[in-house]
Amino acid sequence: MSLPIVCIVGRPNVGKSTLFNRILQRRLAVVDPTPGVTRDRHYATAEWANRHFVLIDTGGLVMNSGVQVQQEITAQAELAIAESDLVLFVLDGLTPPHSDDQTIMRQLLRSGKPAVVAVNKIDSEPRDLNIYDFTRLGPIEPFGISALSGRAVGDLLELIVARLPSVDPDGEDRAESEAPPIHLAIVGRPNVGKSSLVNQLVGEARMIVSPSPGTTRDAIDTSLDFEGQPFVLIDTAGLRKKARVQDQLEFYTALRSIRAIQRADVVCVLLDAAQELGVQDFKIAEAAVEAGAGLFFGVNKWDLIEKDTATAGAYAIDLRDRALTFAWAPVLFLSALTGQRAGRALAMAQTIAAERRKRIPTPLINDTVLADIGAKPPPAIQGRFIQINYITQSPETPPTFVAFCNHPELIAEPYQRFVTNRLRERFGFVGVPIRLRFRKKGKRG
Repeated sequence: MSLPIVCIVGRPNVGKSTLFNRILQRRLAVVDPTPGVTRDRHYATAEWANRHFVLIDTGGLVMNSGVQVQQEITAQAELAIAESDLVLFVLDGLTPPHSDDQTIMRQLLRSGKPAVVAVNKIDSEPRDLNIYDFTRLGPIEPFGISALSGRAVGDLLELIVARLPSVDPDGEDRAESEAPPIHLAIVGRPNVGKSSLVNQLVGEARMIVSPSPGTTRDAIDTSLDFEGQPFVLIDTAGLRKKARVQDQLEFYTALRSIRAIQRADVVCVLLDAAQELGVQDFKIAEAAVEAGAGLFFGVNKWDLIEKDTATAGAYAIDLRDRALTFAWAPVLFLSALTGQRAGRALAMAQTIAAERRKRIPTPLINDTVLADIGAKPPPAIQGRFIQINYITQSPETPPTFVAFCNHPELIAEPYQRFVTNRLRERFGFVGVPIRLRFRKKGKRG
């Protein structure tokens, strides 16, 4: 399913990044009094009252600026507004309304987007009177908050989630006997060949069922059948030509990728074999892992590379060395143009989808992985010995394992990786993220 997107906009230094961190309850965005610190977009999944949404922190809007960098920041924020389901307009409650505030308000009203106006830095009752100065900006009633102290932020979130669109699962109802479709998202930076790969897959599939508009704007979901398995291909290639610089294209693609990943069972991060690996490639992969989707890398344009028998192996090693977090994700070398190995993407997605649904009986887990743990138990912390009693797999996807022990709070991250690696060595889970939780002995859930 696709989560709603909420973007935070406003002039520089009104507290957008502070509010972003407050809503997420962790520090992701850099907070600094210097205007223009937020240039790269930050986005993360937020939750309030059991409603999840994607929250975007944008750079400060300076209207009609002649500075190139500021023009680019403003253009990216405008793209975020266009892609969002709701806009959170933040104002500085310690200063009178600025002419740029009026311009931004007019732009929001013209866009037709649902909007919530938050007057920030209202950290005491006497300052509540400052809110009324902003009522003349437009018909949207301003709401007073303090992002720094958290004052009234909970009430603001109640207002936001009440205005978010409902989330409907993708796909049509199918007969119980029919295999559920595998949603495969093809994501990646601009011009890596996403549409070409989709076209190849559609051409090689045995039966095309129907093309239909997807919930991702400008994207097409294509339903097809591959060896008896229904698929839904989610193509994120539709980019608006008005984007003016490469950074904006990258950000716009990231937004599209987020929407696609949220609806996917398996994600193919498509790379260009002729380009250097970029940070954006790994950000997309991280988003797939966070969403719990299966993952593999498709290295496209492999036909253009001068190579010998060792070239593919060297590329895969370099990829894994630069992204050890995704060492479990397969790498497929292909050419969307010639069709070389392109059809294997569906077979790989089918295998990964099956791995994602795989369940391991509790006795088998404890006969194998628990024995590995016994041979290398967690180190004692402050004189307290840690004993892991048993491990079981919960019914969730992606594969989630719960380990019961006497001191779950003392399990360090390196040992968690050790247990996860043992689970992979014993049971596979190729192309699938594994989630591991530690619980107090005797407690469930």
